[in-house]
Amino acid sequence: MTTFTTRPTLSGSFGMVSSTHWLASQAAMRMLELGGNAFDAAVAGGFVLHIVEPHLNGPGGDLPAIVATAADPSPRVLCGQGPAPAAATPEAFAAMGLDHVPGSGPLASAVPGAVDAWLLLLRDHGTLPLATVLGPAVDYARDGHPLLPRVAATIERVRDLFTEQWPTSAEVWLPGGEVPAAGELFANPAYAAVLERLVATATAAGDAVAAQAQAAREEWATGFVADAVEAFAEREFPGADGRLRPGLVRGSDLAAYRATWESPALLEWHGVQVAKTGLWGQGPALLHVLAVLDRLAETHGPDVLDPDTELGVHAVVETWKLAMADREAWFGEAAPITVDQLLDPAYVAERAALVGERADAGLRPGSPGGLEPRLAAHVRRLLAGEATDRTADVTTGEPTVERDGTTRGDTCHLDVVDRWGNMISATPSGGWLQSSPTIPELGFCLGSRSQMFWLDEGLPASLAPGARPRTTLTPTLVLRDGVPVLACGSPGGDQQDQWQSLFLLRHVVGGLSLQEAIDAPMFHTDSFPGSFHPRGMLPASLAVEDRVDPDVLTALEARGHVVSREGAWSLGRMCAVGRDPATRLLTAAANPRGMQGYAVGR
Repeated sequence: MTTFTTRPTLSGSFGMVSSTHWLASQAAMRMLELGGNAFDAAVAGGFVLHIVEPHLNGPGGDLPAIVATAADPSPRVLCGQGPAPAAATPEAFAAMGLDHVPGSGPLASAVPGAVDAWLLLLRDHGTLPLATVLGPAVDYARDGHPLLPRVAATIERVRDLFTEQWPTSAEVWLPGGEVPAAGELFANPAYAAVLERLVATATAAGDAVAAQAQAAREEWATGFVADAVEAFAEREFPGADGRLRPGLVRGSDLAAYRATWESPALLEWHGVQVAKTGLWGQGPALLHVLAVLDRLAETHGPDVLDPDTELGVHAVVETWKLAMADREAWFGEAAPITVDQLLDPAYVAERAALVGERADAGLRPGSPGGLEPRLAAHVRRLLAGEATDRTADVTTGEPTVERDGTTRGDTCHLDVVDRWGNMISATPSGGWLQSSPTIPELGFCLGSRSQMFWLDEGLPASLAPGARPRTTLTPTLVLRDGVPVLACGSPGGDQQDQWQSLFLLRHVVGGLSLQEAIDAPMFHTDSFPGSFHPRGMLPASLAVEDRVDPDVLTALEARGHVVSREGAWSLGRMCAVGRDPATRLLTAAANPRGMQGYAVGR
């Protein structure tokens, strides 16, 4: 029996790309056609994403990726999550009268990490010259690309802010003082000039790809880009309270930062190994959820692992509440626990025992390693039902897909596999056009990832100079017998791993094809403190696409879930590529929601 899907699962033997924008997918595919590998392709696609999805990511943002090479299939994490700048201390915010890091503006910026990480990937694993790899991005920035409707809508939403408070942003995003029309060619000459200067620096360094990429990295970190960031840091902009303040990121912060390679967190699960980032990101929560669900299946039966059943939905949602409670208490740069403690069978069993018959509306962090959890004051106020003074505005947060299925904004994702077996899963984000004021000489702004820090002392995610924010960005690589077979991921802030868990349950356990697993109805919960300003919580919430069986939803409501019936195609933006090592057959699929993502390949 053939199941209807919105588009086919692509298959071939040459190369596959899946991303959240068709132009990025095709730019990456061009690198493969030119003889490049998956990493040349990923870098090309990543730089195009900065341009064609500027409301979702930018050069001033961040990038985690997980990589496996044909020569050495052991997965490695590429960490392009920039840290807090040297001047970002709790004392500095207290002196400004602030008890939290704002959700947008110069004070919310972390050191940009995405560009350095992409260039590090090219230096260590690329094969094509930087001029070739950045060629599509240079063309789209200089000559224009068709503007997405959601980009135009985002600019319209922040028009008054740009014209009244962030004039440097208005210069780029309101040409002639008007919101650019959806579908028209939109160019960013300032950023095109940045890319061209990086290419010129790289070309002058000789023919070796590694030398070219390293020269571009140094130019970015210590040359004209850092100089522009330094000069712009002196400018003051009004915050939410109306007070004028300068930013905290300086040119010296760029000079001090370099992206890194790290070991991944790993889980053996249903015959595969799932690789995620460390505890500085939310990735280990997915591993914990998969382990707890397996434990529940031992006592409650296989329906626990089927997210299309009442029991499966309930078990998945309740397990995610527990995992996100642990994320709140234990995850961050200063995490006092290890992933091994989080995945310890005794601790997994202890957490599984907390999943009851009814929906839980609280926040129940555990005690891995016997430690006692501690929560931020803001979270304690949420749990006590006290009012907070945090309100969202048009620039804050990371909104995901609207209920009618249109994309308001969130993040990007890109997966690539090539004919040799090189594979990468990457989730670039941050630095979206509404994050903070645009730096005029560069044509882009800094990000707002520092909003994920707490100003309370002694928490795993407390603000400290040089610490990485506890990011929501969470790519996934799956291996079988130590060989990569799947790269996948999704935009969506706190929901990224929730949607990925459904995809993995349906594909790895349920046997659905990539596209079938992506097209299947999605759901998630927000019953935990959000990572983005204003960092609210919706106790017992369950957002579901209304394609889910109505009888299942009624039964879930009877269990105490506060069900929100969303649009039929509104949740999740999964991308995925796969490879069968035995046959060398390559596959790819992409999300139809938002009508933007595409997979290509042959």
